Amino acid sequence: MPEQLFTDDHVVYRTDHGTQVCGDSLDLLALMPDESVDLVMTSPPFALLRAKKYGNADQAAYVEWLTTFGEEVKRVLKPTGSFVLDLGGAYKRGSPTRSLYQFRVLIKFVDDLGFHLAEEFYWYNPAKLPSPIEWVNKRKIRVKDAVNTVWWFSKNEYPKADVTQVLQPYSKRMQKLLENPEAFYDAKGRPSEHSISTSFGNDNGGAIPPNLIQLPNTDSNSSYLRTARKLGRRSHPARFPEGLPEFFIRFLTEPGDLVVDIFSGSNTTGAVAQRLDRRWLAFELSREYAALSILRFTTESELDAVADRVQSAEKGPVDLRIPEDQGPAQ
Repeated sequence: MPEQLFTDDHVVYRTDHGTQVCGDSLDLLALMPDESVDLVMTSPPFALLRAKKYGNADQAAYVEWLTTFGEEVKRVLKPTGSFVLDLGGAYKRGSPTRSLYQFRVLIKFVDDLGFHLAEEFYWYNPAKLPSPIEWVNKRKIRVKDAVNTVWWFSKNEYPKADVTQVLQPYSKRMQKLLENPEAFYDAKGRPSEHSISTSFGNDNGGAIPPNLIQLPNTDSNSSYLRTARKLGRRSHPARFPEGLPEFFIRFLTEPGDLVVDIFSGSNTTGAVAQRLDRRWLAFELSREYAALSILRFTTESELDAVADRVQSAEKGPVDLRIPEDQGPAQ
């Protein structure tokens, strides 16, 4: 099993479903066997102009830098596996014009690495603060940047996917239609050449979601952040909401599949994968951030015990697995 490949020097903590590992993701991926992963879901440091403490590459070198990871990801993915990559936008240095780096990543991965673009998604964060300050707040010549591109790459043209696992609640109007379809439409062709049949009125358990994912990133009072503050610890500054990895984990994997995040940060992906009964691996270069992500798998009520676990994880592996004779925690 890929989870068993890492030594105690690499391991930060283990749970019943996964392992948080510390190290360079390229080195860690190199340890993994071919075609062993069902989904890689990650949000790498973006190609921002202003350097961040958690690390980000210069725009000019970013595409080549990320491509080295893409090569290894493609090797470890199963033939039916997927690589979901969340990338934020950026501006050119000193100019109110946009960088094309995320689109260059897309073209590079498809043309040079041989990935397929299964579908493009866009994550709209309505709670995002206005930025960049120079063009939006000061000069007021641009609107705020509130959408990330999310590329769904696949190793072949038919990756594992099941949209029935991510159906959305029907709108009130659709609910009315399902109660009495004949009152809303006639089963016939339309001027647009779309054919509306009687099956349009079938209740399929929910609506097919669009490729625009609307999720506010407003976890300012999450358990992870509250506990980090209580411990006097610096939380990871770049976190996506649980709903983003949850959507793709439900959509592209089944219980028992292996999900990997190669830039795990606060390990949102691993925590969601565990909750959804998937196996997971999380790779993080900073041992400090990797150890703090243990908060995703503990409770605030035992603050002293949590603090001890984090401190221990900074030095060596911590075992969070539940002994078989105890059963699941109540």
